[in-house]
Parts: sequence; structure tokens; C-alpha cells
Amino acid sequence: MSASSFVGNDPVAPARYGPKPLVAGEHGVAVTSHPLATRAARDVLREGGNAADAALAAAAAQLVVEPHMTSLTGGLSLLHRDARTGAATYLNGNVNAPLAPLPDFTGADLTRGRGVPVPGWWPAFDQARRRFGTLSTGRLLAPALAAATDGFEVNPFLYGIAYGEQARLGASAQMREVFFPEGHLAVPGQTIRQPRAARTLLRLRDEGMDYYLGEFAHAFTQTVRADGGVITERDFEEYRVRVQEPVRGTYRGAEIVASPPPDDGGVQLIGALNMLETVDLARLGPSTAAPETLRLLIQAHNTVYYAPPLRRDLTEDPERLETLLSKEYARTRMTLLETAPPPGAAPPSPGTIHVSVVDAAGDAVSLTHSHMASGFVNGLFCEGFQLSGGGSFFQRVMPGPGERASVYLAPNIVLRDGQPVIVSGSPSVSLVANILQNLVNLIDFGMSVEESVQAPRFGARPHTPERGWQPGNLLEAGFAPEVLREVRGWADRERLWTRLVNPWNALTGNFEALTLDPATRTIRACADPRRVGAAEAA
Repeated sequence: MSASSFVGNDPVAPARYGPKPLVAGEHGVAVTSHPLATRAARDVLREGGNAADAALAAAAAQLVVEPHMTSLTGGLSLLHRDARTGAATYLNGNVNAPLAPLPDFTGADLTRGRGVPVPGWWPAFDQARRRFGTLSTGRLLAPALAAATDGFEVNPFLYGIAYGEQARLGASAQMREVFFPEGHLAVPGQTIRQPRAARTLLRLRDEGMDYYLGEFAHAFTQTVRADGGVITERDFEEYRVRVQEPVRGTYRGAEIVASPPPDDGGVQLIGALNMLETVDLARLGPSTAAPETLRLLIQAHNTVYYAPPLRRDLTEDPERLETLLSKEYARTRMTLLETAPPPGAAPPSPGTIHVSVVDAAGDAVSLTHSHMASGFVNGLFCEGFQLSGGGSFFQRVMPGPGERASVYLAPNIVLRDGQPVIVSGSPSVSLVANILQNLVNLIDFGMSVEESVQAPRFGARPHTPERGWQPGNLLEAGFAPEVLREVRGWADRERLWTRLVNPWNALTGNFEALTLDPATRTIRACADPRRVGAAEAA
């Protein structure tokens, strides 16, 4: 029996699209985009591990069961809140540009070694465990090792991405042994195993940074340089995880704690909420039925998301950061909403996953990690893992040699009266739009998390280097017909690109959220129907 059906003798929910059950608990809850990752987190919580332990165990499991969405060669960032002290910390383990320059970097580099960034996933995992966790590396990697060794069932999401990239997968000897065990691409329900990834995880468990900075770094750089890349082992040696203060804002009496630059999705999220706070959305009604609400949400999102990205790390420019987060700046931006925002730099394609966990003590973790590009985009593999295509973010803002990439991740925690009431995040090119809409659903319209994840939403326009980019939005078909008709008519008049897509479209993100009732200490979660995840209570 494969690992996707049972853990020991304990059944696990199948990895499937569509509505998921609402889960509630008082001793900890986890939600992720794959049932095996959620089970890894739940088991850690039941064994006495804290929220950081559970989130890291889930993230490691996702390296194996969601290889199309994340990789050891990508980045990992997390927001942690300590319930006892109230302290919130942001740990940025995102990717760096190589120390060597990349002159004339273009979209054509994204499928070659030049488009591979310096990874931060393992250094961030290691530091997060040491700083926030209580359990050993071995315990946290155990679920990932079990899934890699014993195997798990291919689900429709993984199959869909693999089918589209089977030429690249099938050209790699490392990937043929995983995805072509019977000579053809593994189909949904078929069990796949990852012996190379298991060996890598075993060495990381037993040798830690010695292996990572030694043999792993050597194999990685050899693979990259053979395909035109410039990364060397010195890039691995000089990489440093950033420990930062999160950014903070307010929205209708709630405090928003979110990712700081250069993970600038938090700034975008607070900026958009500041603009929406100037409007009585509750009077207008939810976007599912009120076209004016949907239009305002799209305009606020597009103003912050499609604006030309900032050219420097705002942690070095606190006055500029304060301006962007201010209510006065938001009021100024609201007066400009009738004008479509100018084209900025290209937002990369999706390839990201998220984990949210709250433990029995009330500690909270919102963790986003990723290989930061479309799945298997460059056809490069090392030690059982695909090499990140995260150089796509170099097109957004080209970092200097050795500098951190600017990435629009937005892990966040919402507080009322100093107590957390929402812990959330999302993957995908539409992650900022996703979180914005869901927070408005929860805060302005009093939706449950189950109602919110099932409600229709809009997303950001997907990008490919070949096609180019301009502002625009996907609109899920689940909106009321009159809402779609009015909003698309407005968009046409404003010459704003829109495209109608299927209900519960994967490109509109995946809201992994927990809601907390401080009075009853009840934690609730419901996995998003757009991916194949699950929520579980400890």
C-alpha cells in the first residue's frame, strides 16, 4: 500500500481536487496542499512538537510529494509568532543571484543554467529548526524519507504538470527512474518512488551542512555550469539566511503582520488593504454578488501588484517603507484607481506551496517555499531534485551579484486585541490577489474559512517570457453572470486584459489559512478546492 493511502495503519485522505471538509480543533491544526504533508505536521503536533516543527516536517514532505511545486534547490521563507511573548519574526531563506554577474539576462535564460539561482531552502530549514523548533532534523525529515522510499500515489495535479513537461522529465536519467518506472509516464494512482532524493535527505539528516556545502554544492554547481550557469561553491558558502522584523499595518481594527522586503508581498498586501479601508465594502456586499466590490478589489490589487517593482531593498530605506505602508499614501493611490497601472516587470510563473500551522500553545507559523518557476522548467536535475528556475525573479528586479532576489511572497498573521485570528498564505502567481480577497471575505463579510476558499476569485495574468506581459486578470467562472458581465465591460472600457477561466482555477492561488477564536481557543481550517490539499487537527 502506498504512502498516500496509509501512514502505518492510519488512513490518509486522498489527494484530490474539489471541496474539502472543514476541520476544527483546540490542540493545534495544520493545513497544506497535500494530505501527506498535512499528516506529517499533525503527527508532529501530536507527539509534542511545536508549530515550527510541524511546518518544517510538512515542508520537507512536500519536497517529495509535490516535486512540481518546490525543491531543495529553491527558497523557503516563514513568519513565526511566539504566543508566550507575542514576538513575530520573519526568516527569509529565498534565493540569491550568483556572485558572478549575469550580463544581458533575458527570458531565454530561464530554461538554462544561467536562470538557476543560489538556493536557500536547506539553510533556511536548518536555521528555522534551530531557532524555533524543538525536534531533531531526523524526526522532521522522517515523513519525507518515508514517502521517497516507500512511494506515494501520483495525483491529478502532479500528473497534469508532469504530462506537460514529460519531454524534459523523460530526457533525464534521474527523472526517468522516478516518473517512468514502467517505461511510460506514471499515471494517477500509480506509485512512484524517489531513491536519489531519499539518499540526499539521508545525508542531510546525518551530515547536515557539511554535506550541503560539500558534495551537494559540488554536484549542483557542476550541473549548472555544464548548462551555461555561473554558480560556484563559493556562492553556497557565502549564502546567509536573513532574520527580519515583519512589516505591520492595520485594517478595520485588525493588525496585519506580514513578510518584509525583499519578500515584498506583505507590503503589497498592506498597501491594497489600506486603499480598500477607505471604502465601506460591507455596505456594497461581497464580490460574489456585488460588481463594484469586485472592481475595487481588482483595482486595489493591480495598483500594488503591477506597479514597477522597487529597485532596492526597503529594509535599507525605512522612510520609503513607512510611506508605502501609510494610510495617507493609500488615499492618494485611491484617487488614481480609474487609470490602469503602467506595465512593470514580468511576474514569474507559479510553482510554489504554502503551509500554515498553529499549535496547542498558540504559536503560529506561516511558511511559503518554492522552486519559483513552472514545474521542471529547465530540465536540470541534481541529487534527485529539480534545479530551481527562480531566475525568473531576476527579470522582476535584477539583484546585484550575491544579493537576495525580490519575491512577492506574503505569509501573514492577522491579530485582534493582540491575539491571532487568522494565519494565512498562498502560492501561485496570484498569491497577493488570493490573500487580499480571502482576508476581505473573512474580515469584511464574516465568511467562514470554508465559505471563503470555495468562493470565486480573480487572479493575476500569467506570464511567459515568449509572450511578454501586461497588466490583466483572470476571472473564475463561478461569479454571478451579472457580476462578470459588468466587471468585464468595465475592464474592456479601461483596456484592461481579462480572461474567463474555469471555477476553482489553480492559477488563482491556494488559500492555506487557519482562523482562530480567542474566546473558545478553537482553530478552524479548510483546504482550498483548487489543489489537492488537506487540513487536520492534532
